[in-house]
Amino acid sequence: PQGIPVNKSAAGARVIPAATASDYALVVNGPGAATPLRLTLDQLQALPQHTADLPIACVEGWSAGATWTGVRVRDLLAMAGATPDREVVVHSLQARGAYAKSELNVQHAQHPDTLLALSIGGEPLHIDHGYPCRLIGPNRPGVQQTKWVGRLEIT
Repeated sequence: PQGIPVNKSAAGARVIPAATASDYALVVNGPGAATPLRLTLDQLQALPQHTADLPIACVEGWSAGATWTGVRVRDLLAMAGATPDREVVVHSLQARGAYAKSELNVQHAQHPDTLLALSIGGEPLHIDHGYPCRLIGPNRPGVQQTKWVGRLEIT
């Protein structure tokens, strides 16, 4: 879908009901959050958006670039009152498995092109690319670009 391969579909990850639920909300919390957040998809879309051209380099041997648009992770951390020295654990709606979470060190969390992407190539993310939002950032392997993000845990 959308010209980029996928290594795991939403059906295979068993996330379709949670990812498409009308009450979906991104949670931003954890010990490093002074002001925990719960943001609906409409609220995420209303935040300032940033666009970056970034590749996905898969351990399966393929790489593909795309234009991604979404909310900067560092902006979400600031909204939650986190100091810029915090790391983040990104949790997927996928309950278990190797892709259920990834970690962002300080450098990645604060990079201006590390996004919770809401669209690719000007179109909303396809469910197999991580709808409603997915992590995308520079210099990270594809397996660390968590799809179907449900929570940012500020450590």
